[in-house]
Amino acid sequence: MEWLRRNLSRNSRNRKTPNPESQSNSKGTEEVAQEEQRIYGITQQLINHVKSFTVDTFKNFPLPDEDEATFDEETQSTSTNVRRDLSQWQERHAILILSRVKEISQLRFVLCPRHLKEKQFWKIYFKLARSYVFEYELRAIQEEKLKRMAMEDQKSSDNNPDGVEMAETKHGAFIQ
Repeated sequence: MEWLRRNLSRNSRNRKTPNPESQSNSKGTEEVAQEEQRIYGITQQLINHVKSFTVDTFKNFPLPDEDEATFDEETQSTSTNVRRDLSQWQERHAILILSRVKEISQLRFVLCPRHLKEKQFWKIYFKLARSYVFEYELRAIQEEKLKRMAMEDQKSSDNNPDGVEMAETKHGAFIQ
């Protein structure tokens, strides 16, 4: 959490200093930030939904009991203080939503660890936000699989130069 606070305060200080050179860069930076928010499903609808959460929303959310002892050993917090039990996409989404919506950050501060464990907080959050973020997370999973497949194809063609020549020969035969 401390790392997140430091980065947020640095970013806010950087935005306040008008520099003619950085203004053109900041426009590009804003576009990148907006694109990242779009990729991770940080939409105005989600923000409005998240702002409606209360302490009771989390406290009263039904969660099944789990064996927390083995879980705590396996998933320690990362440097961003967002738990490792989240997928890479969920972790980045969590960091973005915490930095963008102060209400969820305040709720997390109030709830964790006094009332909920970090794992429970994020499990509830992603269940509450599921209808808003599902398509974005699914798209990220699909893109990751495609990248992995492309890398595997590249590796196999690098390892087998005859296969590439044969494929090119077959492709040439179909063209003629």
